[in-house]
Amino acid sequence: MAEGFLRAYAGDRFSIESAGTKATTIHPLAVRAMREVGIDISGQRSKSVDDVGEGWDVVVTVCDASCPIPPRTGMKLRWSFPDPALAGGDEEARLAAFRTVRDGIQKRVRSLATRLR
Repeated sequence: MAEGFLRAYAGDRFSIESAGTKATTIHPLAVRAMREVGIDISGQRSKSVDDVGEGWDVVVTVCDASCPIPPRTGMKLRWSFPDPALAGGDEEARLAAFRTVRDGIQKRVRSLATRLR
């Protein structure tokens, strides 16, 4: 979700990659939650930190547990959000968890994109 927002807000200014501790798939509820705010992340792919290399100017970890060890970088930011993929309940409750995380990430990404002008 963070990659999608940053691409939407500042993709013309930055080289943007997203990665986790291991590559899996993009969660369908993440795709759905992002579509609700007009951003299509269905074309993104899950990557591991090993796939994106090192030497980034800024690395943001968006996690609260099992955070990947960021590659060597300049600025390191850690944004603590629960993993919405671990939310329980019916589909509507799980989608609500994705929306909550989406909205928090959106605010932080918007602020970061403005700050890094």
